[in-house]
Amino acid sequence: MQLSEPKLSQLERDFINNYQGGFPLQERPFKTIAKQLSCTEDKLIETVNNLKNQKLLSRFGPLYDAARLGGGLTLAAITVPEDRYEVVTELVNHYPEVAHNYRRDHELNMWFVLATETPEEIIQVISSIEKTTGLTVYNFPKQQEFYIGLWLHLSADGKHTTVPVPMSVSEPILKAADTAVNNGQLDEMDRKLISVTQTGFVIEDSPYQKIANQLDITQLEVIQRLKNMLSNGIIRRIGAVPNHYKLGLTANGMTVWDVDDNKVSELGNIIGQLDFVSHCYQRPRHLPMWRYNLFAMVHGASKDEVNEKVKQIKNLLGENCKASETLFSSAILKKTGLRLTATLAA
Repeated sequence: MQLSEPKLSQLERDFINNYQGGFPLQERPFKTIAKQLSCTEDKLIETVNNLKNQKLLSRFGPLYDAARLGGGLTLAAITVPEDRYEVVTELVNHYPEVAHNYRRDHELNMWFVLATETPEEIIQVISSIEKTTGLTVYNFPKQQEFYIGLWLHLSADGKHTTVPVPMSVSEPILKAADTAVNNGQLDEMDRKLISVTQTGFVIEDSPYQKIANQLDITQLEVIQRLKNMLSNGIIRRIGAVPNHYKLGLTANGMTVWDVDDNKVSELGNIIGQLDFVSHCYQRPRHLPMWRYNLFAMVHGASKDEVNEKVKQIKNLLGENCKASETLFSSAILKKTGLRLTATLAA
């Protein structure tokens, strides 16, 4: 069933379109944005709170990079018998390490993201899920990242789509092993700051003062620490996190491609640059049942729209692609932010 799209005001659209990143790190951030959007600070704060309360924003605040914090992160999948699907969903979702869980139209019909305190714990959690469910869990860790950056653009005519993250808020390119924990870039106050902000900011005129009061430090120190974490990649970006499903992008296609391992880097970088691709990774094959090694996420208002975008990827890959599939999500089974508190234990 197609969901009716919410009617948004120009102010709501302008805020979402421009501030999914780049939220000002200054004493009165909403006052600065209000001037740019030609409204009052109070009106803007009311508008953003309404978006949050209507769940049109999943949350508002910093997006932390779990891997940069030294934690483990992977994508995993299970083939669940239909007569056990509800029970297995409850068993899998019970694990706090499961952040996102989707039902997808495929033999592998349950796909979830695992986040753990350390990379080594990923295998332990997978083994535990296998014992609990009695089912094989296929592990698809990221081997190469070609692009990540879901940025939603809302048009007045209702034609919403994903676009590349603006250059002004693009995330720093970092080596996979270059974690903040390994480099000693986090102290105890940073850990506390991450803990109180990982679920988002309070939407008020002085959000950083509110955080400062919680931590018994100055507002200036909060702002400087957030700036430092943003510059070294611990924070990907700071801003609104739109609920793309509620905003009309209800078709979510995980496209998977079988390409030559020797060409996957070249091809992944090409596909990752497409405007409509929000995530693009190399992940392992699991032969003989899973032959695909290139994953690209595509969002759209309908399956037909996604399929048209998939055709463009096929044309680009040409003879380099031996096979492909599009796994549409048919249900969101669980969606929470990544749990970072355990990862931050000193």
